Amino acid sequence: MSELLAQPVIDTHVIVRDGDKILLSQRGGPYGHGRWHMPSGKLDKGEAVTDGAARELAEETGIDVDPAGLRLVQVVHFRQDAEVERIGFFFEATEWEGHPINKEPEKCLALQWFTVHELPEDFIEYPAAGLHGYLNGSGPLDEHGWR
Repeated sequence: MSELLAQPVIDTHVIVRDGDKILLSQRGGPYGHGRWHMPSGKLDKGEAVTDGAARELAEETGIDVDPAGLRLVQVVHFRQDAEVERIGFFFEATEWEGHPINKEPEKCLALQWFTVHELPEDFIEYPAAGLHGYLNGSGPLDEHGWR
């Protein structure tokens, strides 16, 4: 009997926080086009999760963070569909260097600051689960799309 092992995609999401403001990105690619999420991306093979989060943030926004300064605030195990699972690590960044600029205009329509009290309604569900878990303090793990 062969055993099937899960092969989830590992994602990193960075909640760049300045007081009560959070930096969000508006998707320009086919998945979630026009909807909002945090700067994020897939972990590369052989890459530590905090290094991947810092790399993705710099690639997308030009903001540099020290990976050691990222604080893990939420994990989301997401069932995208019958074939694809994702595990998202959500980090908070409160210290960084640089100013946000859209470094991937082919993938991102806009970067914008929102207050935690006035987040956009058209948020992609998977990253929204991580952000709301972080903001609501509902616990460190969310299983999204499983039930």
